[in-house]
Amino acid sequence: MMPNMDPRAMRNLMAKMGIKSTELDASEVVIRSAGGEILISNPQVTRIEAQGDVSFQITGDISERKAGAGSAEEPVEVTDEDIDMVAEKTGVADREAVRKALFEENGNIARAILRLGGRS
Repeated sequence: MMPNMDPRAMRNLMAKMGIKSTELDASEVVIRSAGGEILISNPQVTRIEAQGDVSFQITGDISERKAGAGSAEEPVEVTDEDIDMVAEKTGVADREAVRKALFEENGNIARAILRLGGRS
């Protein structure tokens, strides 16, 4: 925002330019990527619409969690069937190595197969 400008005048100026902003009531924002998650608690979220595009402005308390760290809410579940399938597809007989690969890939069977695929 521009310094020393009345918020009402700013809203009016934005409306004249065709920019609409709306405050959203959010309790948490999570951004997931291949490298992990960014968690934003106590967020202030503003939805901004301009020239047909929608964007979001988010401020709050930020914390990060790396991929593979797991969480108490979402434990990784690896079944014997998962282990058997990955072992069969990769030819890896060591069940502990297969189990470890599945845990490292958060239970993702395809990625565990790719991780172990170079072994015979």
